[in-house]
Amino acid sequence: MSPLRTAVATEANRIQLKMDADARLAAAAGGVARCFGDAAGLEDASLSQLQSTVIAACREEFRHMDAAHPHLEVTLTRFTDRIEVTLAHEGESSPPLGLDAVVGFAPQMGQNSGGPRALEGVDRVQFETRGRFAIMRLTKFLHSPASTA
Repeated sequence: MSPLRTAVATEANRIQLKMDADARLAAAAGGVARCFGDAAGLEDASLSQLQSTVIAACREEFRHMDAAHPHLEVTLTRFTDRIEVTLAHEGESSPPLGLDAVVGFAPQMGQNSGGPRALEGVDRVQFETRGRFAIMRLTKFLHSPASTA
């Protein structure tokens, strides 16, 4: 290889989007999740659920953004065993999409959210705050744990 050429990966393993509260941009994040899932070998039903979950999570986070902090940062990362989608915004902290209704911490979420069913496309949901930032992490595992037979 020539010293002027640099080897680069042919597939993106990490994509970061910074978006305003716009449903079209949520759909773009869902499309990236679907692309990562397709490249990882997920079946059509799982791909659709993952895509829908990411779109619903973005829309839910849009509800918690305000004029002082109008941007949502979405980072999608493909690992060998999972796909992680991290949604972060500055401002109001809230439980992850539908989790407040599942565990009974708060009244039902508004009509814009999909409730607990909206989380069906992922295997794990984590929520944390770091300073003034609220962070939701969605994880979709790509392979079932091997059985110990």
